[in-house]
Amino acid sequence: MRNILALALTFAAASPAFAAGGGMDLSNTNLVVALAFVLFIGILLYAKVPSLIAGQLDKRAEGIQKELEEARALREEAQTVLASYERKQQEVQAQADQIVAAARDDAARAAEAAKADLQTSIARRLAAAQEQIASAEASAVKEVRDQAITIAVAAADQVISKQMTAAEANKLIDAAIADVDAKLH
Repeated sequence: MRNILALALTFAAASPAFAAGGGMDLSNTNLVVALAFVLFIGILLYAKVPSLIAGQLDKRAEGIQKELEEARALREEAQTVLASYERKQQEVQAQADQIVAAARDDAARAAEAAKADLQTSIARRLAAAQEQIASAEASAVKEVRDQAITIAVAAADQVISKQMTAAEANKLIDAAIADVDAKLH
């Protein structure tokens, strides 16, 4: 309402100027454009367009402010999640390093145990081989002795059979029986 009153006063103040010129001359384009502009501004003020534009700008500013706050909150949340994942990654890396170290230790212990087992096995096989060699040697010596005894007995049999008579053989048999009888009793 105040705006309409200001517009009316503006026209009233312009009346003496119109009176001097003999009335309102609409052929003056400057005057027509000025009147149209003042009328347009008056309509805009009457329709409260500046407050509507200011309200729209305020709403838009509030919307932008909310979006900025949401973006900040999302950024902080993303940083928190990133830090959490980095901590988890470090923990997993530490666990992996521990597992690798434990596996290396286990492998070293297993290698040492296998080496000790191999040395024990070699020592056992070497002892078994030495026993087999000693047994084979003893067997060979026994076999040679047995063979020598067999040959000696055969040779003695031949020598004795050529030199011995029946009477001497009976004497030897009687002496062997007496010797056996004495050893048994």
